[in-house]
Amino acid sequence: MKTAAFFLSSVLLAGTAHASQPAAPAKPDLAKGGTISTQVCAACHTADGSRGSPANPIIAGQHPEYLAKQLAEFKDGKRKNAVMSGMVAALSEEDMRNVAAFYASKTAKPGFAKNKDTVALGEKIYRGGIAERNIPACAGCHSPTGAGIPAQYPRLGGQHGDYVEAQMVAFRSGARTNSAPMTAVAAKMNDKEIKAVSDYIAGLR
Repeated sequence: MKTAAFFLSSVLLAGTAHASQPAAPAKPDLAKGGTISTQVCAACHTADGSRGSPANPIIAGQHPEYLAKQLAEFKDGKRKNAVMSGMVAALSEEDMRNVAAFYASKTAKPGFAKNKDTVALGEKIYRGGIAERNIPACAGCHSPTGAGIPAQYPRLGGQHGDYVEAQMVAFRSGARTNSAPMTAVAAKMNDKEIKAVSDYIAGLR
């Protein structure tokens, strides 16, 4: 009897443990993401997330995990931007995953560097860092082609140089605080270096 009782108890406990496991998130719905894009995002980011205003990031082809993380951090105040905070206020977690997957499914158009005089400096920093100041190569996290690493580091290749520069300056000044590694890197760079590497990234592919 004791053996039977122990077996029954084990089965019940195992069932309880199994039942308590959180359900896996539903697969993102691209159609719903497209609707959110049209209603909420397209005015600033364009319908496919490609080359809109240089003040706004190109989000076509960006890693969906990274996009969803940024949306969540705008919503909870970890990343500050009055416009974006207002836009995401009504979005649920599922909405964020859906719209992130929608933009991630698009293909970004190639960009180009604008200043040929700083391309060499930008390439040097991106590919090799600045050893004497312990500034690591951007390629170490964002990959040599700027493709990034899904769920960890964003795709940078072809991004608006003006936007990259603005974010680097924001990390340096403390206006943007949602990435400790980027804050540490930007803190060691001067305006010329930030501008050069940002412009180089714009033409990276």
